[in-house]
Amino acid sequence: MDVLAGGGVTSAKGYQAGSVAAGIKKTAALDLCIVASDRPAAAAGVFTTNKVRAAPVDLSEQRLQRGRRARAFIVNAGNANACTGQRGWSDAAEMARLAADKVGVAPEEVLVASTGVIGVHLPMDRIRAGVARIELSPDGGAAAAQAIMTTDLRSKECAVRIQIDGATITLGGMSKGSGMIHPNMATMLAFVTTDAAIEAAFLQAALKAATDRSFNMISVDGDTSTNDTLVIMANGAAGNRPIAAGTPEASLFQAALDEVTIQLAKAVARDGEGATKLIEVKVNGALSDRDARLAARAVASSSLLKAAVYGADPNWGRILCALGYSGASVDSNRTDIAIGDVWLMHDGKILSFDRETAVAQMAGPDVVIRADLHLGSASAVAWGCDLTEQYVEINGKYTT
Repeated sequence: MDVLAGGGVTSAKGYQAGSVAAGIKKTAALDLCIVASDRPAAAAGVFTTNKVRAAPVDLSEQRLQRGRRARAFIVNAGNANACTGQRGWSDAAEMARLAADKVGVAPEEVLVASTGVIGVHLPMDRIRAGVARIELSPDGGAAAAQAIMTTDLRSKECAVRIQIDGATITLGGMSKGSGMIHPNMATMLAFVTTDAAIEAAFLQAALKAATDRSFNMISVDGDTSTNDTLVIMANGAAGNRPIAAGTPEASLFQAALDEVTIQLAKAVARDGEGATKLIEVKVNGALSDRDARLAARAVASSSLLKAAVYGADPNWGRILCALGYSGASVDSNRTDIAIGDVWLMHDGKILSFDRETAVAQMAGPDVVIRADLHLGSASAVAWGCDLTEQYVEINGKYTT
């Protein structure tokens, strides 16, 4: 598998993107984009489990359930189009029609996503004018990744290339997310494109599996958004035989999709609002995959631990505490815990350790926490970030 330097959502064959500053955001930054395939594409998606759901989430999910096909998606930042009633649905449908006219496809082939402030109607006059100014290009992926940002400090892109069935297949993607990150599917927006030919049913299953290993394993602040959307399109431009479940080709594709989604998910966690450090939690020895994921996520999500990481305080009791309330089977008398390379607990026994070394392990931009439960063979990795004063500063003034 080759990682493509500078790769993104238009790295695969047959995709173009265009972006504009439509005036949806308070700043003059890019805030509206379209990504389109030059041919019909199989499509799949996973969406928020929040019972309060934005109009574009419902619209896109319904379209995928009906047809599992798409030709384009349109995304705006600065306004979530959530809690906006019937007008919100109408506005989302109009965004799809505008993008369809721009690309030259049927409105039903266009998916919609929005992100930003909840409870405010979209400025449709600006969106209409913005779509009219969009120019699609195979080089438009980087700008599109910027156009979907809200409080993000940096854009998030990734692309990989693999060989399947004698064909070169590319997967590329972009994501946004910085706050309201605590997934029950994928708390943010993310879009993946590939030129692989792939059966639609397997594409949905592969996306769900990748999500469970990536976006469902990150947490910034414990809040699950109303707008969570993760979509993939596969247009077959690479010319391979359609990939089906249970084949060696399916395993290769799954590994590539996992890589793209994990890299995008880690980028979201690293860019958490106010964050200065990425936390990686590795859990081994769990009774089941479910237990391993519960345990790893609980540690990565702990506000107490996140604050300790910010202060480089090796207060390992917070790790054990989070493991205990995670819902996973845990026996504190059999558990090992380490921060970086410094082991702090073994078989439930407190180890003497050099505090300055442990502090140094927590001082850099990447902090690794390890736990071995010694109950089984399952493992999982979760990612989070530290909790800083700036998080409160950002969210205390989000609408003002």
